[in-house]
Amino acid sequence: MSLDELDDFEDEDSEFFEEFKRKRLAEMKETVLKRRFGEVLEISGVDYVQEVNNAGEGVWVVLHLYKQGVPLCALINRHLTGLARKFADVKFVKSIANTCIPNFPDASLPAIFIYYEGNLRKQIIGALDFGGMSLTEDALEFILAQEKVVKTEFECDPRISGAGNRTQVSTIYGRRKADSDEEED
Repeated sequence: MSLDELDDFEDEDSEFFEEFKRKRLAEMKETVLKRRFGEVLEISGVDYVQEVNNAGEGVWVVLHLYKQGVPLCALINRHLTGLARKFADVKFVKSIANTCIPNFPDASLPAIFIYYEGNLRKQIIGALDFGGMSLTEDALEFILAQEKVVKTEFECDPRISGAGNRTQVSTIYGRRKADSDEEED
């Protein structure tokens, strides 16, 4: 190989590596932009407009209103922590209900409000809408996927499982009742 051929080879090689470097940097920047949240942020009423309504273009926000001492609220907070790590491109926030919205009724807890680009898209209010204490992180992920907040691998609602031709649904009290079971008198 002559010196001229070696120079040409080095030029081609450096062009290849420069292009590779540019593409890799672009990929890394995109990943960083997508993974900008990753945790559940505690907010107050003062922070609400900034953190929820002004979250930004293309940003989904999941707001959980809760009350200390309510077991289902604590369960949802735990599940949201896991989901925030898994879906770091979604902004997960939580707030004590009366701190965020004065006089918010305890009977409506837990409550999740889903926003996209500052606009309210969905409200999930009360224990019945969540399926009670049997709610799993997978089920909450499925609920959010139904609203297009996250992409999930679940094709069916994890709260419903097939058992032959009997479907079992979790009740608010966490017991299972088959749809073909007769009601007790």
